[in-house]
Amino acid sequence: MGSALPLLCVLSALSGCSVGPEFTRPVAAVPQEWNTQGEPRITTQPVVDAEWWKAFGDPTLDRLVEQAYQQNLPLQVAGLRIVEARAQLGILTGQQYPQVQVATGNVTGVGLSENAANLSRLGFDRDFLNYAVGFDALWELDFWGKYRRGVESGTAGLLASAADYQSAIVALTAEVARTYVSIRTFEVLMAQAEQNIRIQEEGLNIAQSRFSNGATSELDVVQAATLLESTRASLPQLEIGLEQSFNALSALLGRPPGALEALLAGPKQIPVAPATVAVGMPAEILRRRPDVRSAELSAAAQCSRIGIAKAELYPSFTLVGSVGLEASSAGGTFGNLASIHSLAYSFGPRIVWPFLNYGRLKNGVRVQDARFQQLLINYQNTVLKAAQEVTDALVGFVQSHKALAFEEAAVKAAQRSVELSMVQYREGAVDFQRVLDAQRSLLVQQNNRAQASSAIATNLVSLYKALGGGWEVRQGVPVVPERVRSEMEKRTDWGNVVSTPRKPEVSENPPQGKQ
Repeated sequence: MGSALPLLCVLSALSGCSVGPEFTRPVAAVPQEWNTQGEPRITTQPVVDAEWWKAFGDPTLDRLVEQAYQQNLPLQVAGLRIVEARAQLGILTGQQYPQVQVATGNVTGVGLSENAANLSRLGFDRDFLNYAVGFDALWELDFWGKYRRGVESGTAGLLASAADYQSAIVALTAEVARTYVSIRTFEVLMAQAEQNIRIQEEGLNIAQSRFSNGATSELDVVQAATLLESTRASLPQLEIGLEQSFNALSALLGRPPGALEALLAGPKQIPVAPATVAVGMPAEILRRRPDVRSAELSAAAQCSRIGIAKAELYPSFTLVGSVGLEASSAGGTFGNLASIHSLAYSFGPRIVWPFLNYGRLKNGVRVQDARFQQLLINYQNTVLKAAQEVTDALVGFVQSHKALAFEEAAVKAAQRSVELSMVQYREGAVDFQRVLDAQRSLLVQQNNRAQASSAIATNLVSLYKALGGGWEVRQGVPVVPERVRSEMEKRTDWGNVVSTPRKPEVSENPPQGKQ
């Protein structure tokens, strides 16, 4: 035992190194500015309002978002992945300490043959029992940093799971808002169709009256009826879209279909977007978007796995120890187990070096390195896609505003055209084709106006999603609902693992390496 102590001291002193690369944040191409310079609706001041959906000034939308946070099932799954990552990090942290710590005890029956030994001459029985109780320990020293790298990887994985949860919040908020806009758009389209049906019914009545008086042919009546029935036929199609949007919103809120009527009571109008929107500078999306942080943290976790794989190439140094009491009923009794003379122990270091591995371990390092490179490129691609999404939404938001202004003018002109054509047809100044054209044009222009208004709201939702806003409001809120936590704790002792996210889990930086 004395000769093992110097070796133990040397190994402990040298166990501070770590093999493998240190993580450095990858470089990603980000534009210097957005392509909306000089556009009065877009400002580059820092985005400070995390509750972006409230910019629409719609209390119904506010209630829907809050209920989605409380009840959305995929969001709960994302929160449970954080809980899983916390527990996994606990496992990795524990591996830095003695990996085997067990109390043992056994009783072994032994029966010897007469030819094995002349027991009768020694006064022993051929049949006897061996008793033993003890404590065994095994500690592989973290000489090459394998277990420290494991903790680094687990910490980055935990932070990545927290970023994924935040990304799920962003996506959920945007999807609730987008679906709500879709519902209101269908409602407006249906209201416009019903309004045009009334106008077209009036036109049919005029045509029938003129036909009855012999002022026109039956063709006018048939054409008026055709347009009217065609408009009526659009209502069931719009109803399909409306019901499907209702069902989609119900799923987002964790409810069965048909359970949202009370929540959606109120003015049936498309949410009005604010006149201007703040987008910040392009570089801010690297900090604000949780999916970008998740991609970076996933790469950081994989970088540490390269070090874990490289550590397998080198010898492992393990301390093995055992202490206990051993006794036998041969020539004694079970009471001998408690005697000081029954004490037995073993202790010493062990070195294992799998040098004849036929390239298996080296290829294991290559596998981890290839996965790391994939994640580096994935990070760069995530940043590029983020910039693209912001740019696309900006263009859509700005151009939809311009389109709406033209559509407003077109609707006013179409309404006046219908009024004039109806008067002139009643007086016999124009044929009924002019009335039909005016009525068709009115419905088309009204629908175009509704779609342009909807596009403004939808593009603004897409813009806020692309900017990564919304997750901040859930900081400090438990990632697992109270009902789910209570159910889990009935099955398992969770300690403080299913608790409010700890501050490091919202870190913007990887847990190790150079920045």
